[in-house]
Amino acid sequence: MHGTTTGGLLPDRHPTGDFFVCDIFDASPKDDLASMEHPIFSLSTRPDTRVLSYAHNGVEVQVTPSVRGRATIHDKDILIFCISQLVAAMNAGRAVGRTLTLRAHDLLVATNRDTGGDSYTRLREGFERLAGTRITTNIDTGGVEATRGFGLIESWEILRRSKGGRMISVTVTLSEWLYRAVCARSVLTLSRDYFRLRKPLERRVYELARKHCGRQAEWEIGIPVLHLKAGSAAPVRVFRAAIRRMIEENHLPDYALTERAGDILVVTRRAKPRPMDAPILRQETLEAAKALRPGWDVYGLQARWIAWWDETGRARLGNPDAAFLAWVKTQRSG
Repeated sequence: MHGTTTGGLLPDRHPTGDFFVCDIFDASPKDDLASMEHPIFSLSTRPDTRVLSYAHNGVEVQVTPSVRGRATIHDKDILIFCISQLVAAMNAGRAVGRTLTLRAHDLLVATNRDTGGDSYTRLREGFERLAGTRITTNIDTGGVEATRGFGLIESWEILRRSKGGRMISVTVTLSEWLYRAVCARSVLTLSRDYFRLRKPLERRVYELARKHCGRQAEWEIGIPVLHLKAGSAAPVRVFRAAIRRMIEENHLPDYALTERAGDILVVTRRAKPRPMDAPILRQETLEAAKALRPGWDVYGLQARWIAWWDETGRARLGNPDAAFLAWVKTQRSG
C-alpha cells in the first residue's frame, strides 16, 4: 500500500501524481451541486434497502433502492470521476456526451482506491447500485425544473479479458439529469483529499461544507437541520456524538468544525498558504485592476484569483497578467 496514514484519513495510495486519468491529465475532482445539497446517497456501510423521502425548501426527493441496496456515498466516486472528466473536456473545448468510456484502473487510482483484485469486484457492485437506485425529484438542474424518475446512471458495460481477467474498459451512460447539471456548470471542485476520508459521514459533511461555506470564512447550521440534510439514519443524539468526534479529530480537508451554544455546528474555512508556484503579477497589472474596480482591495482580489486558480486545476498561463485582468472584469463585488 502506498503512502502514509495521517490522523483519521486513509493513506494517499497514489502520491506520485498518477491521479490524472483517461486522456485528461489535469481533471480536478468535481461534484454536482444537486447531490451535494440533498441526501441522495446512503451513508450506511451495509446494504441500505430503505426508501428515502426528503423534503426541504420546496425540493422533494424520493430515493428507491434496488434489492442490492441504495447507492452509497463511496459509489458516488464513480460519478465524481465522470463529472471531472466531462468538465475537463469542456474546458479544453472538446465535444462531450452522456456516454463515457474509461479504464477501471484509472478510476480506482483517481479516487484513491486500492487496485487489487477485490477492488474491481467492489467497483462492479458500485455500478450495479448506481444503476439500480431510482430517484424521483423536482430538483432544478441547468435552469429547468422537472419532476421525473431516473437512475443515477442509465447503463454500464464492462469489458474484461476472457477467463476471469481484469476489466479492460468500462462504458457508462449518465442520466440526462446529471449530464444537464454538468453541462450547465452546476459543479464545484473538491479537494483531492476528499477521497482519503474514511467515514461516509465525513464525506457527507465535507460536501455540505464545500457547498455552503465555499470560500466564505464561516458557515453555521443547526445540528437537527444538518442531520436532515446529511441523510443520516441514526438518531439525532447519535448523529450529534459523531459530529463531536469529527470536531475532535479535525481532519476534514479545507474546513475546521466547532460547536456553538444552541446546538449549532460552525464550519470555518482553513487558511491556505499561497501556492509556491502561483503566478506572479506585475505591479502595473495591480494598478490596472485598481482602475477597473475603483475602491476595491486589489491585493484581496489577487489572493482570491490565486485561490481560484489553485482550486480549478492550476491551468498553465501564458500571460498571467492578462488572465488576472480578464478575471477581475468578471467580479461583481470587492
